[in-house]
Amino acid sequence: MNETLVTVVGNVATEPEMYTTATGVGVTRFRLATTARRWDSERGAWTDSATSFYTVRAWRTLAGHVKESVGLGEPLVVQGRLKIREDERDGRRFTAAEIEAVAVGHDLARGTTRFSRTSAPPATLPEPAAPPPVAAVAMS
Repeated sequence: MNETLVTVVGNVATEPEMYTTATGVGVTRFRLATTARRWDSERGAWTDSATSFYTVRAWRTLAGHVKESVGLGEPLVVQGRLKIREDERDGRRFTAAEIEAVAVGHDLARGTTRFSRTSAPPATLPEPAAPPPVAAVAMS
């Protein structure tokens, strides 16, 4: 199956929230807002277009690092797998864009940061057990 990988630059729109799944896997979720700016030659000024919002989910070790490192309003670069889903709530249909993060970092075009390497995953996030072996299927 092909996956759509995207890189989105924006600002953290909600405080990152961390939770643990029923199987003990850590997940951090936040919303990322991105607004394209265009030069309006008629007005001689920059103008903002509509803002797009993405729900970003980081899993396992990345989840703990995001929770410890990212705050509301900070500029980020997020790379991950894009998932678009359509849903209905209260009789209204909507489309939601979600990114399953592979990498998250501060946008250094807009500020500075310091990196600290961790020697082990955060203690609050147990690494998942190895997946069960896949049964072999005989082909005739």
